[in-house]
Amino acid sequence: MRKIELDRARFKRIVHGTIKKELKKYISNTDLIGKKGKNLINITIPWIEIPHFTFGRESGGVGAGDGKNGESVPSEPSDRGGDAPGQHILEVELTLEELADIFGEELKLPKIEPKGVKNIVNETTRYIGIRRSGPESLRHRKRTFKEALKRQIMMGTYIPEHPVIIPEHEDKRYRSAKKIQQISSNAVIIYMMDVSGSMGQQQKDIVRTMSFWIETWLKRHYPHVEMKYIVHDVAAKEVDRETFYHINESGGTLISSAYTKCSELIDKAYRDFNVYPFHFSDGDNGSENDSLLAIQILRDSIIPSSNQFCYGQVKTGARQGNFIRNLQDVLLKEKKLVCAEIEDKDGICDAMKTFFGGK
Repeated sequence: MRKIELDRARFKRIVHGTIKKELKKYISNTDLIGKKGKNLINITIPWIEIPHFTFGRESGGVGAGDGKNGESVPSEPSDRGGDAPGQHILEVELTLEELADIFGEELKLPKIEPKGVKNIVNETTRYIGIRRSGPESLRHRKRTFKEALKRQIMMGTYIPEHPVIIPEHEDKRYRSAKKIQQISSNAVIIYMMDVSGSMGQQQKDIVRTMSFWIETWLKRHYPHVEMKYIVHDVAAKEVDRETFYHINESGGTLISSAYTKCSELIDKAYRDFNVYPFHFSDGDNGSENDSLLAIQILRDSIIPSSNQFCYGQVKTGARQGNFIRNLQDVLLKEKKLVCAEIEDKDGICDAMKTFFGGK
């Protein structure tokens, strides 16, 4: 067993090293998300060839044998496949925790520390005490027999040659329940996405991929993470996960509608949580007045209630919106605001480092 464990650990180190070398490729791969199980994810990596001996071949063929000078070599058609090894792809399983550790180590991301008083106090019951009375279902058999043994030894009725221990009523001991308070840090991720006409499928794929890595990283630091989804054009609404990733809308954009909905959601259900809102848009807002209103909602309501607010501006073409500039100009000194520009799928890795790498 020791040899097997060593080989397994060595194989895992090789796999982790292979993934680290191509991390940017894996981060931007949308197919990775579809392979996610309950707590495992399948990743395809190039075949890891283990050195081994091969048998040699007998000499022969053209230039050897009994043929005469200038004699043609007859060709024999064959429908058999070649005997050379083909290229193989190896599929390995990793837990989400392993994937998050590789992700954080390679990007040099700091550990996330829960902030403020946003911790949930849970009461759990543990049977760690012993008492003389209780229901028979909680009787502690070992302690009961110990008490009976001590009593019989003290009374001189215990015979080592014929050890018969019969517990009496006063010997019985029962497990005692005790309530213990446990502090657990819970988190909620609130995703907001602009679904106006200017946000195409390519931009939505970028948001979908980033959402997977955001969840993977935050779940490594919190025992319980909830996800909420908000979509908006000129109006905002809360939707389920499936709708968030596949909805198609058209029309204009009012970012303040999403921030209003986000603020209402936090006030209603998540005041005691570690709150992480993420907003993705092309930055093309309907008006300067609405941008100012959105910034005011951020400053007065969302940011004070959040651990960190992240805004990702996804490029949709040659024309870029101005909202990210408005945020940076007005909220330049706001430590809990992080902004990132995402050119394409290759920019996901840098955006994640901006979001979680600290300022």
